[in-house]
Amino acid sequence: MRGRRPAGPELAERLDGSPAACRRMRVILETIAGTRRVGEACTQLGICEQRFEALRATAIRAGIAALEPRPIGRRPKSPRAVPAAEVTRLEGRVADLEAQLRLAAVRLELAAVLGRPGGEPGKSSPRSGRANEPGRSRPRPGATTKR
Repeated sequence: MRGRRPAGPELAERLDGSPAACRRMRVILETIAGTRRVGEACTQLGICEQRFEALRATAIRAGIAALEPRPIGRRPKSPRAVPAAEVTRLEGRVADLEAQLRLAAVRLELAAVLGRPGGEPGKSSPRSGRANEPGRSRPRPGATTKR
């Protein structure tokens, strides 16, 4: 047979875990593989058959759970918890900004109704004072006017 030899129950002792847990897993795998009888396993671990069956079932359940398909990629980050003090501060800030917004809306409404001081209501003032200077409405000397 070509290729790598399969690792049997001895693999359990090469993986991470306490020595006692690794020994238990090796004995459980040996009973599953059929190389050790349940009675011998119970004697080696110093437990009764009922306890051994419970351990074996737990180990198999854990193995099955570990082999369940999982979503690909990273898990989405859970939103961090915001402290209550921060929430209270932000709620106060929102209330202040909403009050400023209402005040600005009232000022805008008043400006539209009252108009600008010294001007006609509804008529906007020129952008610069140069438009009202005398002589600005006349053509420049040498410039031809289209008629």
